Amino acid sequence: MLVRLTFIVLLRCQTTSSTSALHRVFHSHVSMVVCLLTVHFGGAQVSRTFYAKGQTGQQLLLAAYSSLSAQVATGKVKLYTRYEMEDVVIVDGHARGIIAKNLVTGELERFTANAVVIATGGYGNAYFLSTNAMGCNCTAAIQCYRKGAYMANPSYVQIHPTCIPVHGDKQSKLTLMSESLRNDGRIWVPKKLEDAKALQAGTKKGSDIPEEDRDYYLERRYPAFGNLVPRDVASRAAKERCDHGFGVNNTGLAVFLDFSESINRLGIDTILQRYGNLFDMYEEITDVNPGELANEINGVKYYNPMMIFPAIHYTMGGIWVDYELMTTVPGLFSIGECNFSDHGANRLGASALMQGLADGYFVLPYTIQNYLADQALWGKVSTDRPEFEEAEKAVMAETDRLMGIQGKRSVDSLHKELGHIMWEYVGMGRTKEGLEEGLKQLKALSEEFNTNLFIPGKKEGLNVELDKAIHLRDFILMGELVAYDALHREESCGGHFREEHQTEEGEAKRDDENFFYVGCWEYQGDDTKTPELIKEPLEYEAIKVQTRNYKN
Repeated sequence: MLVRLTFIVLLRCQTTSSTSALHRVFHSHVSMVVCLLTVHFGGAQVSRTFYAKGQTGQQLLLAAYSSLSAQVATGKVKLYTRYEMEDVVIVDGHARGIIAKNLVTGELERFTANAVVIATGGYGNAYFLSTNAMGCNCTAAIQCYRKGAYMANPSYVQIHPTCIPVHGDKQSKLTLMSESLRNDGRIWVPKKLEDAKALQAGTKKGSDIPEEDRDYYLERRYPAFGNLVPRDVASRAAKERCDHGFGVNNTGLAVFLDFSESINRLGIDTILQRYGNLFDMYEEITDVNPGELANEINGVKYYNPMMIFPAIHYTMGGIWVDYELMTTVPGLFSIGECNFSDHGANRLGASALMQGLADGYFVLPYTIQNYLADQALWGKVSTDRPEFEEAEKAVMAETDRLMGIQGKRSVDSLHKELGHIMWEYVGMGRTKEGLEEGLKQLKALSEEFNTNLFIPGKKEGLNVELDKAIHLRDFILMGELVAYDALHREESCGGHFREEHQTEEGEAKRDDENFFYVGCWEYQGDDTKTPELIKEPLEYEAIKVQTRNYKN
């Protein structure tokens, strides 16, 4: 007997390298001969990362989309573009479908399946400004959380050190400059505070400061790794220098990434061959060409340096899954950035590719078969069942509630306020007092959202502001989860840095005796209730757990 099984796979499509891990559920095989370049990425002393001239993530997406399109052409996959999941439908304790919204017509549609796979990316846009595409959201993941899936380690958020700094208050996203730039670029700030003040005032340029007056602080602090320390270490080091007044732009929130030494040693042609497209992108955004000779002091040529500053990039926390990538809800699977697995408290460069290959190519196609081996799941569940009816009515009622608030605050104004709270109190440097204040402000913002939100237009048809409001509702709840998890975890590890828990040299100080576990958070039936913490102990047999050392 041949049985056709149905899967719902929810993909969040974007063009940033951070979600190159999300599109591997379907694949095809193509024979070809290619030459691949490998480079160092932060946190590794070997060239382990395949590299495509600063377009690695984009090339991965193109390959994944091509593979997926091949499956569409064969009729094995049907795409529903411009749809978003509004709720997951639970039938007899199993995930058996979803309620989705057609973003063009505004209509809700029911989809039934033998299993549901969530591959919708991370929650970085809870911080408003991030390197993620603006459409990225955590609504699908949060709806799974509301239906019983645990949210694990939400405080583990990665802040990428090489992003173009914020310019003004009108930006809606930030631009990532590839980690590969740290192979040949050197990060520095002035040694002298008066030089930093002159840079901030615009009376000096980076190329005006000679070599002996430059502080290559990563090379000074971490001689073994230099500029290729992991992202969390490089980001905190940049913040430390800027907090002490050594920032190099008009806001004081930037450091230099300089290619003068590499250009002088290797030649401009070699550097442009490696990073020419990135130099072009930087010039398009900032009107500064990093490959242009700007000054010569005592016979040394100095080129225009880039300005960079840390920004939210990736989220290591996410939906809890077991070794077969199933959540605590039977039949509901989560893969890629939206789950918590693989990375722990930190993520090294290109490890999203590693997780994508593991989750979508090597693991899920085989483990999902174990779940589907239960023949009771083979029968098709009708969308006329009361579970689908109740889920759709709940989505409609929530939409009516949001449309009916008719307050005075726009979605964007509330989202910017959320981003400010998250960055100030739940960002790179966290404290007990700051996190408690952040939670207080998040509760107040949730109340403001629910009483003073204004959504123009109507629910029928295309309404982008309504869709953004739904996303913001879930970003606020996700922000609270990040803060709860960061507050309870009285230690520093990876992307989670509690300022009370650091060494005398300012490095992260773990507490393995008291926090050697995965922090799982369970929904308590209402967004206003504090979630329950469930601890999953960590057990290692093949390796010895050690504190990282990048100094020697």
